[in-house]
Amino acid sequence: MGAVDGFLKYDRELPKSRDPKQRIEDYKEIYEPFAEEKTNKQAARCMDCGIPFCHNGCPLGNQIPDFNDAVFKQDWANAYKILSSTNNFPEFTGRICPAPCEGSCVLGINKDPVAIEHIEKSIAEEAWERGLIKANPPEHRTGKSVAVVGSGPAGLAAAAQLNRAGHNVTVYERADRIGGLLRFGIPDFKLEKWTIDRRLKVMEEEGITFKTNCNIGVDIPVKDLQDQYDAVLLCGGSTVPRDLPLPGRDLKGIHFAMDFLSQQNKRVGENPNVLVNHKGDKLEAEVFATDKNVVVIGGGDTGSDCVGTSNRHSAKSITQIELLSKPPESRAQNNPWPEWPMTLKTSSSHEEGAQRDWAVLTKEFIGNDKGELVGLKIVDIKWGDNGMEEIRGTDRVIPCELALIAAGFVHPQKEGMIDQLGVDLDQRGNVKADNYATSEKGVFAAGDMRRGQSLVVWAISEGREAARAVDQFIMGSSKLPSKSESFYQLA
Repeated sequence: MGAVDGFLKYDRELPKSRDPKQRIEDYKEIYEPFAEEKTNKQAARCMDCGIPFCHNGCPLGNQIPDFNDAVFKQDWANAYKILSSTNNFPEFTGRICPAPCEGSCVLGINKDPVAIEHIEKSIAEEAWERGLIKANPPEHRTGKSVAVVGSGPAGLAAAAQLNRAGHNVTVYERADRIGGLLRFGIPDFKLEKWTIDRRLKVMEEEGITFKTNCNIGVDIPVKDLQDQYDAVLLCGGSTVPRDLPLPGRDLKGIHFAMDFLSQQNKRVGENPNVLVNHKGDKLEAEVFATDKNVVVIGGGDTGSDCVGTSNRHSAKSITQIELLSKPPESRAQNNPWPEWPMTLKTSSSHEEGAQRDWAVLTKEFIGNDKGELVGLKIVDIKWGDNGMEEIRGTDRVIPCELALIAAGFVHPQKEGMIDQLGVDLDQRGNVKADNYATSEKGVFAAGDMRRGQSLVVWAISEGREAARAVDQFIMGSSKLPSKSESFYQLA
C-alpha cells in the first residue's frame, strides 16, 4: 500500500450533506462535492491487512484494498479496472449500498472504518468524467440468445455479463421504463435517475435489447420465450408486499410503501403513468403526504425512504414505528466484528425530521364515518424468551391520515409467469433454484425472486453468478468469472 501509516494520520471523513431545510425542497442527491485530495487521504486509511475481511463482507467480493491503493496513487484508470472486474454498476452501489464491507473492515475493530462506499462512488464518477466507461461490445457472437425477465439490478447485471459472453440478450420489463427497483423504488434524493440512463445507453450500444411494457405471462406467454430463446433468466424481484390484515385495513389512506414511493419517482421522472401499483394495477388516486399525520409502519430502509419523501411533501407530522426493540449504539457482545453491526442506523431522511419509536405493535386502523383513516391504535411491547408481549396500559391511538406499510416483501408475484411455468417454489414462496437453475429446464432465476428480499449489491452478485450458470448451460462451459475467480483474476 502507498501509505502504510495512513490509518494513523487521517480520520474518517465523508462529503457533507446539504442543509436538511434546503434539501427537502427538491429531489436532488443530498451530498456536496468532495475534493479529490480528501478522497485520496480516505483511501490511504486502508491498512494493507494480512487478511482483508472487507472482501468477505462484500457480496460481490470487490478487491477493496487494491482499488484503495490505486485511488491513493491517483491511478483512477486502474482503480476502475479493478472495481469493474467484480461490480458492473459501482455508481449504484456507491450511492445506495449499506456497505457491509465497512462493517467487516479491520480498522473498524477500534476506529472508524475506511470510507469504502464513498471511494467506490468516487472511482465510478471519475471513470465517467474521464471517458473510461464506454461501450465495449463482444468481439464475437455465439449465435445463442437469452431472455432476461426483469430490469432491476439482478437483471441488468446478468444481461451485462451474458452479453459480454457473446450471447444475444433481450431484457423484458413490464413497466414503461427500465430499471426496476433502482428506478421506481429508490428515491431520487438517494439515486438520481440520470445515473441509470447513462449506463443503459452504454449497454444498448454494447448490443443489449430492452423491451418495456412487456408483462411476461400476461402480455406475452412465457412459453413464447422458451421457444424463442436458448435460455430464460427470471429476475422479477420479490414484489408482493407484506400486508397487515388488521381491523380497519380497508379504510382510505392506507397504502403500501412501494406504491407511495414509485408514484413519487414517476412524478420526478415526469412519467404520466403514476396511477399504477406494484402489480401494475390501476390505483384510484395519487397519494400525497401533504398536511397529513403520516405513520410509517416498518423501520427499515424502505420506511426511511417514505420518511424522506413525506418530508418533501410537507407532511404535518411523521412517525416511524418498528416492531423490534431499539438497536444499541455500539456492537453488543453477541454481535462481534466482522459480523454486520446490528447497531442503530440514522439515515439522511431521519435527519430531516421524524419521530422514531421502537417495540411498537400496530393493533387497529381507526376511521371516521366517511371511511377515511384518522388514527392508528398501537401498543408498546417487550421481547422475552417467549417472544413478544404487550405492555399493559400502553394502548393508545395516535393521529394518522396516511399509513404507509413498509413491512417488507414476502415473495415474487405468482400470477402470470410463475404460474404458467409451474416451477418449484421454496417454503417462503420464492422460486427454488439449484445453482440458479429452476425445475424447468432452460429456465433460471436470480435476485430477490430466488433468495428473497435483499440488498441491491446482493442482486448484482446474483445476476453475475446466474449469468455464469446460464452460460455454462448454453455452451457447456463458461469464461465468465465466478465470485471466487474474480478475486484472483487481477493478481
